Amino acid sequence: MQEVKTKILTDTWVAVTWDEYIQVIENPTYAKAKGYYQHGRMRIEMPPVGNDHSRDHTVIITAVSLFAAIKGISMNGNDNCTYRKRGYSEAQPDVSYYIGKNANVIPYGTSIINLDIYPAPTLVIEVANTSLGDDKGEKRLLYEDLGVAEYWILDVQNVQIIAFAIADGGSKRITQSLVLPGLEICLLNEAFRMTRQTDQSQVIAWLLTEFQEN
Repeated sequence: MQEVKTKILTDTWVAVTWDEYIQVIENPTYAKAKGYYQHGRMRIEMPPVGNDHSRDHTVIITAVSLFAAIKGISMNGNDNCTYRKRGYSEAQPDVSYYIGKNANVIPYGTSIINLDIYPAPTLVIEVANTSLGDDKGEKRLLYEDLGVAEYWILDVQNVQIIAFAIADGGSKRITQSLVLPGLEICLLNEAFRMTRQTDQSQVIAWLLTEFQEN
């Protein structure tokens, strides 16, 4: 793969070297693509993103940010940010957060976040509309290796969040966030079910009340 002349298979894992991956992801053809790399394989995800994915993406960002603000939890979030461990791994999660003591660890002016210098994000969220199997499998392993503390998959089709705590290179299901203490996953699931019946402003107003009361 000296030059990217042939069409790259997207939305699947392809065996390539790190240098080949970088050549692909830096090619203007894939300027809007999301790239993942792990264990000598890459996955390129191309737009466009549909209405369902986009709406749920908006709601999860609002909900997490609202909870942290109400509870006084220090936090900075990133939307489609690139995290790179040069030569080994790369990820561009839909949403990611640095929380607590690491909230301000990434300075302004940083482009790609170098995980050889900075810690991994505290919370990573993938919005899964057509990629659920991969998000539960290969990407989960990728985030385990990167050392993310918590990983959520927002299952658009089944209207639920599947949440994992990550520690010691492995992960386990959780029903309450550990990095956002007091945040019940079932409450978020109820909010997403409401989005299928009403507009986002009413859902966010409901979440505001729930967060303030609990």
